[in-house]
Amino acid sequence: MKTLFFSLCICQVVISETTVLTKLSTAQLQKLKKNIAIRGGGAAAGPISPGLRPGPAGVYDNAMSTGATKAALSSSKLVTLSFLSGAHIALGAFLMVSCGGSVPGIKEANPGLARALSGVLGLPMGLLMVLGGGGELATGNFALISASYANGKTTFSNLVRNWSLVYLGNFIGSVVVAAFAAIANTGVSNGAIAIATGKMAAPFAATFCKGILCNWLVSMAVYMSLSHKDLASKAAAVFFPISGFVALGLEHSIANMFLIPFAIFLGAKISLSDFLIKNLLPVTLGNIIGGGLFVGLFYYNVYGTNKVN
Repeated sequence: MKTLFFSLCICQVVISETTVLTKLSTAQLQKLKKNIAIRGGGAAAGPISPGLRPGPAGVYDNAMSTGATKAALSSSKLVTLSFLSGAHIALGAFLMVSCGGSVPGIKEANPGLARALSGVLGLPMGLLMVLGGGGELATGNFALISASYANGKTTFSNLVRNWSLVYLGNFIGSVVVAAFAAIANTGVSNGAIAIATGKMAAPFAATFCKGILCNWLVSMAVYMSLSHKDLASKAAAVFFPISGFVALGLEHSIANMFLIPFAIFLGAKISLSDFLIKNLLPVTLGNIIGGGLFVGLFYYNVYGTNKVN
């Protein structure tokens, strides 16, 4: 009897909800579907929009719409999500230092193996947390919002606002994790200082080019991940480009926001001005070109929907 009563109650609820839905206009239904889609994706990678073009053009369409969503996000959300993303990349860099960066014997005997170890363990984890948990990462946004702006879906002021706030939030999140990691004193001081010192020794032009190549790979990882809904597929899209840029010895501005301050906190003889001018500036400029030009604008040149062929 109780089961019958419970079943009748469920039927009544279903009938009531169906009646409400049938009274909604087409526009209201479309708005409801859009809200449901956005709630699950946050500002990380955005939902896969319906009606996309097939194949690679559809990947571009999703990247463009994701960039537009990110550019329109409120400043308060941008700051919060960018802080978290900076912290997540920093945690990945911390793992990299703790594994591949702390095997001097392997590095001396087999530097290729040490580089591969650094690539596999660390930053792929960091970017996957950004994409899976919801976040704002400046290096990925250099590509996505460039594509959106070129296609007329984002204003220049929103592009500048997003890049500036996200870059600042990433910096704060990375430095906070660096401070925590230094206080934690996990025994990786020698490896951390060696990595940071090596980065500071490179000339401006070399660091700039490393920044271009690095974010070309990072932006491709983000770009490809947008075509997948499930976390396992996103992980596969992220793994090879991210592990690759680390193994190649390239330069990522957000990772360096952790790596070099971490070494400074541990006693490395690096001044703040040297860090900002000799490393972070050329790396950031290179990252903007690698992501914004070689991913965002180049794919726009092929798949942009407002182009005249």
